[in-house]
Parts: sequence; structure tokens; C-alpha cells
Amino acid sequence: QVQLVESGGGLVQAGGSLRLSCAASGTIFRFNTMGWYRQAPGKQRELVARITSGGNTNYADSVTGRFTISRDNAKNMVYLQMNSLKPEDTGVYYCNVLNRVDPVYAWGQGTQVTVSS
Repeated sequence: QVQLVESGGGLVQAGGSLRLSCAASGTIFRFNTMGWYRQAPGKQRELVARITSGGNTNYADSVTGRFTISRDNAKNMVYLQMNSLKPEDTGVYYCNVLNRVDPVYAWGQGTQVTVSS
């Protein structure tokens, strides 16, 4: 059974930084493409960053140049470094295994990020 546990969220002022972590268990992590999603209040969940098993990355236009996704296969961890945060980055952030761009497994509890202006 695959389990995804996100952490690292919090309250930060605009312009600040946060680093999110995702621990994945129950899957052959190193073969998986991983992604970070966010769900803003009243909006659909959206994919903001993905990283392939080989380390190739892609980002949503809204976060390009500010967010960096990375992974540690030895620890079954994926990270999202978020810099120059904006109020519109507020939301609950989730990680998941991806099949191309689609989430594969049930969502974890997510981690709340709140950016104040």
C-alpha cells in the first residue's frame, strides 16, 4: 500500500521561502515520476512541478523560476523548495506518483502553505 506524507508547510510573508518534503513508502520510488500539486481555496488541484526518475523537471508557468523540485531516491523523498512566495501560492500542497501528468495514488493529508501580503 502506497503512503504519501507531506510536511513543511506554514505561514510565511510574501517574498519568503519554504521547503516542503514528501515521504513515499510502498512503491519502488526510484522508478517513479513524482509531482507536487497545490489546491488553492475554491480552486481545483493543479500540478505545479514534476520530476522524472532521471531527474528531469517541469514546472507550471506560475512557479517557474521560483520553485525547485528535487528528490533523494535513497531516502524515498521528494522536495519542493519555494522561494519568492506570493499570496497566490497559498493553498494545500500534495505530492503524488505520476503516470505522465496524472496522479496515481490516493492523496495524502497535504501540507498547508499560507502566504501573507
